[in-house]
Amino acid sequence: MSAFHPQAVFFDLDGTLADTAHDLVGPIQAMRAERGLAPLPFESLRQVASMGARGLIGRGLGVQTTDPSYPALRDEFLARYEDAMVVRTCLFEGMDIVLESLEEAGVPWGVISNKVERYVHSIMRGLGLFERSVCAIGGDTTPHAKPHPAPLLHGARLAGVDPTRCVYVGDDLRDIEAGRAAAMRTVAAAYGFCGELAPEHWGADHLISEPPQLLGMLGVARSTIAVRSTLAGSVPKA
Repeated sequence: MSAFHPQAVFFDLDGTLADTAHDLVGPIQAMRAERGLAPLPFESLRQVASMGARGLIGRGLGVQTTDPSYPALRDEFLARYEDAMVVRTCLFEGMDIVLESLEEAGVPWGVISNKVERYVHSIMRGLGLFERSVCAIGGDTTPHAKPHPAPLLHGARLAGVDPTRCVYVGDDLRDIEAGRAAAMRTVAAAYGFCGELAPEHWGADHLISEPPQLLGMLGVARSTIAVRSTLAGSVPKA
C-alpha cells in the first residue's frame, strides 16, 4: 500500500500520544484504600483508563454513572487527579521521534481528546508540547465529544487543512468512529489502553503496534535529530 501523505496528523491524548495510565489509576487506588479495599491489578485499571472517571470508577469501585453516589465519587476522583496529572505521565516510547519527524517534514500535528480542555492544556504544557501543537482540543471544546466528528473537524479548521487529507490516531473505538465520521484516515494505536474490544475489530484504515510505525505509513523520514539523541542515550557511559 502506498504511503498516505497527510496535511496534518491528530492524536488522541490518553493511551495514544501519552501514557497517562499511572496518573489516572493512582486516584482510584487511593479511593479504594480509603474505603478499606485492596488495590486492584494495574493492568485491570489501565484497560479502562481511556474511559476516564466513568471507566475507572466503574471498574475500581463498581459504581456506574446511573448510581446516585456517582457524581460525588466523580468529583473526588477528578480533584485527586487534577492535583497530580503529570507525575508519571510521559510520551509513549518512540513518540518523541514521531513528533520531531512530523515537524521536520512540515506536517502539523495536534491533540484531540475527550478530556476536559483545561486538563488537556495542563498535560500538554507539563510535557512541553503545548506550543508545538497546532491544537489541543478537549471534550468540552466543541458542543460534541468523540465519537462525534465535531472535535476533529474543529482541529482541521484550526490547522487550516482539509479533513479528508488528515490522519487521526487513537486507542479507542470511539476515536476510529470519530475519524471515519470526519472523513479522516484512521489509525488504531494497538499499543494503547484499547479496552475490551480488540483494535483489529474497530475498522480502522491502519493498525500500529508502536508509534514509529506511523512514520512508515505516512512516508515520513525519521528525524535525524531525534534518532541521534536516542542513540546517544543508549550508549553505555565509560
